[in-house]
Amino acid sequence: MQPPVLSPYQSLMAATPVVHRSVQVDGRTTHYWEYGPADAEQTVLAVHGFRGDHHGLETIAAHLVGVRVIVPDLPGFGISDPLPESDIDAYVAWLTGFHRALGLRCDVVVLGHSFGSIVVSATVAAGLETRLLVLVNPIAAPALQGPRAVGTGIAIGYYRAGAVLPKALGLGLLRNPAIVRVMSIAMLKSHDRDLRRWVHDQHDRYFSAFANRTSVLEAFRTSVTHDVSEYADRIDVPVLMIAAERDDITAVPEQQALAGRLRDAELVVIPQVGHLVHYETPDVAAAAVLRRMADTPAGRAKKAKPGKASGAAS
Repeated sequence: MQPPVLSPYQSLMAATPVVHRSVQVDGRTTHYWEYGPADAEQTVLAVHGFRGDHHGLETIAAHLVGVRVIVPDLPGFGISDPLPESDIDAYVAWLTGFHRALGLRCDVVVLGHSFGSIVVSATVAAGLETRLLVLVNPIAAPALQGPRAVGTGIAIGYYRAGAVLPKALGLGLLRNPAIVRVMSIAMLKSHDRDLRRWVHDQHDRYFSAFANRTSVLEAFRTSVTHDVSEYADRIDVPVLMIAAERDDITAVPEQQALAGRLRDAELVVIPQVGHLVHYETPDVAAAAVLRRMADTPAGRAKKAKPGKASGAAS
């Protein structure tokens, strides 16, 4: 593979401390990366989307200046061990166990992008405590219904073929560079040539880093048979939704409908961007997260001067 394309955010990334660690969750290894100061007063746990790995959220992590950001590779993606079965219950159990294994507290902010928005929403609905849930490009409506049903059906056929063909042919299909590039082009809305080259390079490098054909097929099925709206009635924490005006996966009206169902939701729509907010406008997304973190009771207490009020935080 060619040398990496220089990131538009390279200077900020270079200034951001990062440590790679691993932990056992139910007997399987989860690899994760910690960005920012280890002694930061505020922590964000961030879960990436389908077929990606931790690299996808590095840019948002770097823009969350002064915050400790923990980004694991989802089981079966990147270099984390796969789950025995990659259904939503298994992902919920994994994220709950990961949170517990790291000794994270209820004041940790939980963030998910795309498929990660489904995983974190299901986990919070199942009882994981957080002071703020952040959903970036949330999957707000069922993929098997409405205008995306045909495209979803084609994608299901693609992943099924990748799973049932002889191993070499199946992996070749799933990791086919031309198909990966088509996916990348379809999602990318920016006309900036340097940014486009970098995003395509990111997908080329990390979009096929999955453990095996079974786990990627099961994860895809989970991603298209569940959505955040399924858990809306059981989410009783503040929610920040960061949506995109030109997102082809979940349109703005569906995001608005989801926000209306949540008990305490703020919807931020970023103009002229699609499903790759984490690559195209991580600065805007991070600014919204920092603002909302500061507005929660725990965030306001963190900003208070030392004294009685500050000591009562979280």
